[in-house]
Amino acid sequence: MEKRIGTITVLLSDRAAAAQVNEVISAHSGIVLARQGLPFHDRPVAVISLIVEGGVDEINSLSGNLGKIANVMTKAVITKMT
Repeated sequence: MEKRIGTITVLLSDRAAAAQVNEVISAHSGIVLARQGLPFHDRPVAVISLIVEGGVDEINSLSGNLGKIANVMTKAVITKMT
């Protein structure tokens, strides 16, 4: 399996989804290199950015599992290897 570096941006439009998001990220912790979270205290919104390293399937699995959670949107960007 060829490893790649990527980022996943996670937008929570309802912070009640945070527990589920944390569970999914923990389940994929083997590919997470860094995590930064930004809660907006005056609104029910939060942003999490993840730096990941793993196979394309692993990265897409993490992003896809997060995107299946209600009120959560994700976008993954993965390096291309030449």
